[in-house]
Amino acid sequence: MTNAATGLPFDDIRNLVKDIPGPDHDAVAACRAREGQLTKPPGALGRLESISEWLCAWQAQHPPKSERVVVAVFAGNHGVVAQGVAAYPQEVTAQMVANFQNDGAAVNQICKSFDLGLKVFELALEKPTRDITQDAALDEAECAATMAYGMEATEGCDILCVGEMGIGNTTIAAAICHGLFGGEAQDWVGPGTGVDSEGLKRKADAVRRAVALHKAHLDDPLEVLRRLGGRELAAMAGAVLAARLQRIPVILDGYVATAAAAVLFAMRPDALEHCVAGHLSAEPAHRRLLEKLGLKPVLELGMRLGEGSGAAMAAGIVKAAAKLHSGMATFASAGVSNKEA
Repeated sequence: MTNAATGLPFDDIRNLVKDIPGPDHDAVAACRAREGQLTKPPGALGRLESISEWLCAWQAQHPPKSERVVVAVFAGNHGVVAQGVAAYPQEVTAQMVANFQNDGAAVNQICKSFDLGLKVFELALEKPTRDITQDAALDEAECAATMAYGMEATEGCDILCVGEMGIGNTTIAAAICHGLFGGEAQDWVGPGTGVDSEGLKRKADAVRRAVALHKAHLDDPLEVLRRLGGRELAAMAGAVLAARLQRIPVILDGYVATAAAAVLFAMRPDALEHCVAGHLSAEPAHRRLLEKLGLKPVLELGMRLGEGSGAAMAAGIVKAAAKLHSGMATFASAGVSNKEA
């Protein structure tokens, strides 16, 4: 896919993507050296060992930090809901934001369980994006500004979990994936919050019509985002990009958050190496999308709630991996005999 310069707001985003840092190889080497001295057989902690190494690589330090883990939930509304693609009315988005703020949602309880911070970003809920079957969801300036707003989510954290809330946004995620990766519209749609078989047909039809309408512009991933996306997806893409620039590892939530991140992958295939997939959503197309991105989920619990819940659950595992690596004794410090040479 091409990233041609336009002289417009997206140029700033393109330039940032060109300048993203790579992993810190010295931190990785230090991590591996300590891992080999910890009081356990080599490889005995399985993927937990690779997670601690991943943290070091993208935090550019050893040992890794996990004291300030933040779950950022971005909320937006979508004009495509007028196409009958959602099981719940659009006002539920604002009602759930209030629930987050009042400590009443699932993600609140998960955050308390693992001592995670929670930030909720409300994105002009009173003004849904334009219906993607009839127009571009956002103009370029709106989309770039929303990405820039999402970049603020990284402030003061060691690890960032990215999630969302938005009635109708699994349709948006499906449209983005269809626009980026092709296939058939029905390959990318699923029940979301629980639409019936007729609702599923409406979703696939809306995705098909939207991608056909914007087809001439879909060779540019940022155009895919602004034409087929939404405010919370643009903000999540901005947050993921900012985290890379600031050397903050990212845990992605489910299908919608991963679709937002996929825009960066389409711009640059190594753009998501600082990310892990928190879980495998029960939304059917999430597996297909993770395979496209080369991401292996940390958890597979059959969850499909959104609101950052899967990423927050995975954060407990990531925090444990960091603590294991940093806190375990070495053979020498514990006076334990190591494996004979």
